[in-house]
Amino acid sequence: MTACLLACGIEPEKTILFQQSLVPLHSELAWILGCLCSVPRLQRLPQWKEKKSSVKEPSVGLLTYPILQAADILLYKSTLVPVGEDQTQHIELTRDLARAFNRLHGTVFPECKMLSGEVPKIRSLRNPTSKMSKSEANSKSRIDLLDSPEVILEKCRKAVTDFTSEISYDPEGRPGVSNLIEIHMAMADLTEDEIVEESFLLAEDTGMYKMRLAGIIAESLAPVRERVIAYRKDPDFLTDVLKEGAAKASLIAEETMEDVRRLVGFR
Repeated sequence: MTACLLACGIEPEKTILFQQSLVPLHSELAWILGCLCSVPRLQRLPQWKEKKSSVKEPSVGLLTYPILQAADILLYKSTLVPVGEDQTQHIELTRDLARAFNRLHGTVFPECKMLSGEVPKIRSLRNPTSKMSKSEANSKSRIDLLDSPEVILEKCRKAVTDFTSEISYDPEGRPGVSNLIEIHMAMADLTEDEIVEESFLLAEDTGMYKMRLAGIIAESLAPVRERVIAYRKDPDFLTDVLKEGAAKASLIAEETMEDVRRLVGFR
């Protein structure tokens, strides 16, 4: 993951990149925030509803994970959080927990806002009604950064679309094709209208478009893939990046927790 983030352009000199488990204050703040949240509120969140259906006995950790996510944000007094639209309710939970703490104990946390990209959600290649996820069991549902051009082509060819041959953008009526267009938009910095017009001029059907899109994705990801491979050859460098980031993050986190402990009464 560290190699992938660096390969995508994250610069350790400008960004604090660290492994969450190296900063235990995340868990401490999560416990305090958990005392401000009800069980029914957590049970209404989409992640719980989705995940519990696939687990025989869902754990407390799964239920309270959104509170840990809130702690990840609030521990650093973050104001802008770059996430997809599927995280909207989790961000709202974070805002509610910040308000609750500030109201009960004293003002510490700012209210964060979502920072969405032009394509707020990339959907599964196999089920365009759900998001593309690395935790999905079916690897053909997603494009991985380390996928070879051949694997990308196979995944695009197998992507779920519909029985209409021409290319058109209609997220409600044609979610599969529209998802491919949104991936294309993200990769090529084009609008949906430009992509549809280009496809029309090329007289493409869905199958032809999938093959062309696979080439575009492979070409866009090739430099990233090469950099990931290079970074993975130097694991000591990656470890040092995480350790240095954790040291910087701990300084910020400790300052926040000093205020939290004092106001809650732990000091």
